[in-house]
Amino acid sequence: MDVPFVVSIVIGIAAVWAALLVVFWIFRPKNVAVRELVRLIPDLLRLLRSIITDGSAPADVRIVLAGLMVWIVSPIDLIPEFIPVLGPLDDVVVAIVALRYTRRRMGTEDLRARWSGSPNGFELLVRVIGSG
Repeated sequence: MDVPFVVSIVIGIAAVWAALLVVFWIFRPKNVAVRELVRLIPDLLRLLRSIITDGSAPADVRIVLAGLMVWIVSPIDLIPEFIPVLGPLDDVVVAIVALRYTRRRMGTEDLRARWSGSPNGFELLVRVIGSG
C-alpha cells in the first residue's frame, strides 16, 4: 500500500470537510440562536422516526435518514467531539444535508404534515434546511 497516497486522500477528505463547514457557517440562518435549534431536537427526532418507519416514504429518503441517525450516534467522526465547537459541527453539517435532501425529495408540505411540534418550530426548521 502506498502510504503517501493514502495520506493525501485523508488530507483531501479533511480539506473538503473543512470547506463544507465554512460554507455552512457562512450560509447559516443569521437570526437563529443555538438554544432555539436545540429545542427542536425532540420534535425533529419524532419527524425522523415517522419518516423512517413509514413504508410509503421514498426508500432512498428512509435510507439517508437511517444513515443520519447512525452517523450521529457513531463514536467515529471526522472531527472528534472533544474539540470545542468544531466537534459537534460535523454532525450538524451531515444533518442539514440529509434534511435538505429529504425536503427536496418529499416536499415541505409532506414534512409539515408529519411535524408534531409547534408551527413556529416547523418554520424554524424550514429556515435552517431551506424551503425549496
